[in-house]
Amino acid sequence: MVEHVLVATFGFPAVVFTFLLVVVVGYWLLVAVGLSSVDAVGAADPEAFGRVPLSVSLTVATALSWLTCLAGDLLLSTGPLPALSGFAVLLVALTVAFAGTRLVARVLAPRFQSAPDVVGRTCVIRTGRVDRTFGEAEVTMGDGTSVVVQVRQRTGLPLRVGGSATVEEHDRAGGFFWISG
Repeated sequence: MVEHVLVATFGFPAVVFTFLLVVVVGYWLLVAVGLSSVDAVGAADPEAFGRVPLSVSLTVATALSWLTCLAGDLLLSTGPLPALSGFAVLLVALTVAFAGTRLVARVLAPRFQSAPDVVGRTCVIRTGRVDRTFGEAEVTMGDGTSVVVQVRQRTGLPLRVGGSATVEEHDRAGGFFWISG
């Protein structure tokens, strides 16, 4: 069984995606050790992949293509026309990858939504305090709607409920905004 998987992995059509899978695994290892970030590759086409990072979309597409090719090759390796079935498996794999990536992107898209554009705006504190580790504030947008955001304050006395401050910058890693009172 292992020999069949190895032959399928390095045979057509799976070999096309085997190399890409090695690249993808290498990329995610760099992300895991902190030498790269999920957003390093860029953003995907918002219409095609639901605004998830391109690195995530390419990973899903590569994995689905490789798995489909591997499964197809293992299922059809005993067929009478292996070369023809290889091209058919490749076409099926690309179709499955595209459809599967779109589906996964729809599920993941809410996790990658960008922060509201509140930098430079005035906010009103909603929590009992705001310091380096805790706080929430309400920002009124230009169209009159309100957005509640997580905020932090670097220096000064902790801000209290009802106090106002200015949103200075977004800390993407922490998922909050730095403010100054």
